[in-house]
Amino acid sequence: MDPIRHAAVAGSFYPVDALALRQAVAGHLGHAPAARADATQAPKMLVVPHAGYLYSGDVAARAYALLAPLRWRIRRVVLLGPAHRVALRGLAAPRALAFETPLGRVPVDQAGLASIADLPQMLYSDAAHAEEHALEVQLPFLQTVLGDGFTLLPLVVGEAPPQAVEEVLDRLWGGDETLIVISSDLSHFLPYGEARLRDQHTVQRILGCAGNLRGDEACGAVPLNGALRAARRHALQPRLLDLRNSADTAGGDPGRVVGYSAVAFTAPLPDTGHGPDTAAAGDATPPDPALGRALLATARAEIAGALGLPPPTVTPHARLLEPGASFVTLHDALGDLRGCVGQLEAQGPLGEDVRHNALAAAFRDHRFAPLTAAEWAGLQIEVSVLGPLQPLRAADDLDQAARLLQPGIDGVVLTWQGRRGTFLPQVWAGLPNPRDFLQALLRKAGLPVDFWAPDIQLWRYGVTVYAEPRHEHHH
Repeated sequence: MDPIRHAAVAGSFYPVDALALRQAVAGHLGHAPAARADATQAPKMLVVPHAGYLYSGDVAARAYALLAPLRWRIRRVVLLGPAHRVALRGLAAPRALAFETPLGRVPVDQAGLASIADLPQMLYSDAAHAEEHALEVQLPFLQTVLGDGFTLLPLVVGEAPPQAVEEVLDRLWGGDETLIVISSDLSHFLPYGEARLRDQHTVQRILGCAGNLRGDEACGAVPLNGALRAARRHALQPRLLDLRNSADTAGGDPGRVVGYSAVAFTAPLPDTGHGPDTAAAGDATPPDPALGRALLATARAEIAGALGLPPPTVTPHARLLEPGASFVTLHDALGDLRGCVGQLEAQGPLGEDVRHNALAAAFRDHRFAPLTAAEWAGLQIEVSVLGPLQPLRAADDLDQAARLLQPGIDGVVLTWQGRRGTFLPQVWAGLPNPRDFLQALLRKAGLPVDFWAPDIQLWRYGVTVYAEPRHEHHH
């Protein structure tokens, strides 16, 4: 047995020359915001991608940059990733004593391996590790940000229930000296628009610590599901750092992209009782169940008529005749976004606005093919009624602007010199950090994510959301 697991993808996934590799990693880290040296930013667990550095290096760096202030604290990294090369059941540990990259060798944590050796889901397999890139590509980042003062506990995860992965992580959880890293890309080889929507939905589930991700949502779903169960039980707080795909990062083929995310999980923060330094959110009308039924039936009847299907009965409601602005959002049977179109300000009666937006969401959202009758039974409709727009005070920079927002509450409009973008409050589920939220909104408005100008105008608005039950199927 060779006591060293030698680099297998140096020269393909990342540079084989040590100097070139150091420069590449430094370049990716240089594109990430500098980490603050405070306990609230110290991650216990990271989710990072594992493609070639050209494609996912900048995304991974957003997570690894958080470790710079922790260089002398983290002494062990528990690294889990999916099995791409060897089919196996359970979690495979290496017999090798160290993992090698062009930057040097990282010793394997033998004491940690001994502590889980009795678990039935554990096995030893150097073959599972020999060609596996999902773990290897993380090592140069870890070696750069942590130096040579840490040990590695690498596990390739094959077929295993989430509980089995969670049990292993519980044994290895440790304290501040232990970092857990889960290696996973998101969707694979979907068209750009479809991939973005699929990945946004997946990230929302990751941020909700869902333990039932599918392999077509995240290739590391098996280790990730167990890790998310452990994160939920330990009350870790997730934070989305980056979400892009191969067309965004490297100009890859937009017809066939791979999704990448970086997510950090930190220990729960104490409740300080202080909210953001803002006034109240934009007003939204309290929910009216009768109005909700009328709005949803109106939207469904309009789409049914266009498909040549029998429409549901719409019970009249006086509010439908009054001015109003709305967004109509459609989801398919899997819960994935299928269309979303709306108006920010009232152009006429609310009922007419909903009819127009329902047709546009179903048949004219440029991100999707027109809806078909085959999708009708699984279609789920959501209508958001918007409150009035309220201007926010001018901000000198992105961070100051981010402090004006109320996560989870505000819908936000951003305008600058003819460019405009908006996010409904529902978008906070996938972008809970105000700075990330604003950067994504800048991108939607066609502006660089690091751009800011004092004459950028922000408005907030509230929404009242009426949604059909997720389990309901319509015939």
